[in-house]
Amino acid sequence: MNYEFDRKRVLRVNRGFCGVLRKLTNAFRLRTVLDSNSSLAWKEIEMTRTSVGACLAVLTAVGLCGQSGTKPLTFEVASIKPNTGDDHRFFIQIQPGGGLRTTGSTLKMLLTLAYDVREFQISGGPGWINTERYDITAKSEHSPEEENLQGDPRKMSEEQRKTVGEQMRERLRALLADRFQLVLHRESKEQSVYALVVAKGGPKLQQSEGKEGSGPKGMMRMGRGQLSGQGVALQMLTQSLSSQLGRPVIDQTGLKGNFDFKLEWTPDPGQSGGGPFGGAPPPGADAPPPPDPNGPSIFTAVQEQLGLRLESQKGPVEMLVIDKVEKPSEN
Repeated sequence: MNYEFDRKRVLRVNRGFCGVLRKLTNAFRLRTVLDSNSSLAWKEIEMTRTSVGACLAVLTAVGLCGQSGTKPLTFEVASIKPNTGDDHRFFIQIQPGGGLRTTGSTLKMLLTLAYDVREFQISGGPGWINTERYDITAKSEHSPEEENLQGDPRKMSEEQRKTVGEQMRERLRALLADRFQLVLHRESKEQSVYALVVAKGGPKLQQSEGKEGSGPKGMMRMGRGQLSGQGVALQMLTQSLSSQLGRPVIDQTGLKGNFDFKLEWTPDPGQSGGGPFGGAPPPGADAPPPPDPNGPSIFTAVQEQLGLRLESQKGPVEMLVIDKVEKPSEN
């Protein structure tokens, strides 16, 4: 018998059977309210019960046949220790070969990295996920793709950096599930968002020409009231603005390609600043100069300096909801 199934076909079959299973399960639950004197009703319930068992058996077989055989990426060794420092600095570094090193990172910070979301997209869980900080050192064997991607990440192409990032996130998700006993699910909620559109007068972004010696491409620098990019797509800009504003920012400019830009504004008291996740700069790094107290708001700066505009709208936002999590044992 040939068990080599087309992956898309298997997923369609799985979805179809899951729909049937939900309907049959709901019918089976009606048993508690049926009249015990109705023989017809009991026969229908017994048939449904048999069908549920048969459906489960088929689902199990299809699931087994649909497994790809590709081994999930995990860290080979990982050390997790509570951070006892009192300076509240944090540092996250993706290391060559699929490794990861963090200092003073909260679980919520790690979740944003593992699932490529912003902190406001995470709900549920105990309060310590925002306050308890951890130092993590994780190493792994190189995947076949990573063997060809060693060296300075700044010299990688955008596609290579994307590959390395996805592989690191897969390993980090496995680590969080194993060591923090993390269980979560996704759901979509209608919330306020910002749409990034082209302002009147047109965009003022500089198209990146990729000249030699003009600095690393595909890189962002963020400080309090400062944001600059070299050779980056607008997706990176919207993600950074989203972190600053605490609300999803959706690119509706229609602009394609990579751009160089610099943005400076005076942040409101509640806005984030410094570091990729809105915290303090890494240990040893020079603190950025304070923003001009008389400078523009981030909304005015985006329009005047980038030729873009942030419009408030309503839209669906994907959320991560924590169902279960535990503090890791120290090792």
